[in-house]
Amino acid sequence: MISLISYYADLAIGLVLAFLLLSLLVSGINEGIVRLLGIRSKFLWAYLRDTLDGAETSDGTSRLDRVLDVLKRFGRKARTPLTQAAAPEEGRSRLPASVMGVFARLPFGRDPRPAFSRQPPPVESPPLAAAAGSVAAEQMAADPAPIDERVDERVDPAHPAEQADPVETAVLAADAPAVLPPGQGKSMAELLHERLQEIDHAKRGRTSIADIPPARFAVAVLEIATEHGGVETLMRDLDALKSPFSRPLKAVWDRASHDLEAFRRGVEDWFDGEMERLSVLYRRYVRWVLVALGLVVTLVFSMDSLEYGKSLLRDNAYRSAVTAFGQSGPQALEPLREQCEPGQDPYVCVTDVLSTPAFVKIFTHAPVSVTMDASGGPAWAWRGGDWWGRLTSPGHWPGFLVTLVALLFGAPFWWDILRRVSGLRARTSGSTPS
Repeated sequence: MISLISYYADLAIGLVLAFLLLSLLVSGINEGIVRLLGIRSKFLWAYLRDTLDGAETSDGTSRLDRVLDVLKRFGRKARTPLTQAAAPEEGRSRLPASVMGVFARLPFGRDPRPAFSRQPPPVESPPLAAAAGSVAAEQMAADPAPIDERVDERVDPAHPAEQADPVETAVLAADAPAVLPPGQGKSMAELLHERLQEIDHAKRGRTSIADIPPARFAVAVLEIATEHGGVETLMRDLDALKSPFSRPLKAVWDRASHDLEAFRRGVEDWFDGEMERLSVLYRRYVRWVLVALGLVVTLVFSMDSLEYGKSLLRDNAYRSAVTAFGQSGPQALEPLREQCEPGQDPYVCVTDVLSTPAFVKIFTHAPVSVTMDASGGPAWAWRGGDWWGRLTSPGHWPGFLVTLVALLFGAPFWWDILRRVSGLRARTSGSTPS
């Protein structure tokens, strides 16, 4: 009975350890890709662009975005006609809205991050302008109405607007939004980046900021509002740019009863909630990436969990037979011959099996495997044929599916299970109570 419990304990520890190592490999590959492509930073600034600058125009998208749209429409059912398109005045979000966007648009599409600058934050910020490629910039280019044509009701009807006296011109200038076309100022997202340049460093010419403390965001908004003439003026101009940020800003300003300190705390709380919601969305998208990486790792190592579990049990049984052989003598050698290759010396076979347990064998099914020969040097071998044979064998796919599902639980889960099964305890700080 004790021997049977030992067998299953070894089986559990072996499976958990294998899942832990493969999960760590998947997490490491994912983290490397995220850092190499700047996914976190792009995801944050895509959200900030959508929130602060408004949607981008559908016509200004990259070639990759247009290809993804064609593929999306091709796979869409009859519920949406192929001729139906998004209204130009609505624009489109910069955040990925589909699985294809997660794998293609965000990593390889148009980079939403502002350009990196080595200069410290300026003393005076440039004026607010429409973001290039946004819906506001497109509408401003289509209808560039001058200031004296926007509010004609404040002008004396005795003469046209272009003949207004200096007092009337000043009134019109005060009522008109102080926003400029692209290239003549900076967008709200770029003004925010100016306030954060001291914590930035370059990454291929773009900002690498992937996390903004809510308190720093609130202070940056106050700094921009101060440079812009006040919170109400900033809200008016953001509304003229059709920025989604104007509505929560107005709600916080009204709730704060025009108190700047309460307004700062309100903006901080709002941004903290938005970051929590964005983190949930990011984890949802990253889950698909982990599924793809887990599938790749499972197939590369052709890790059949069911076969591996059987190998662990056979390994334990084989070791028991070897122990019996050492105690009973050569008459116990016959049951071991079937485990060895034809013509192989059983003693050499026993040595090879003892030095190559089942846990090591799970990494020998990759297309390229390495073994340590008797001379002590690594021996590389190409096993592409055997590997492809395992992939095309339907009997291995249930085990591949079990491995993939196990990897989706993540390395922290399997580390916790390993500690529980093996009896390991986490290191605790402080003294032990007497």
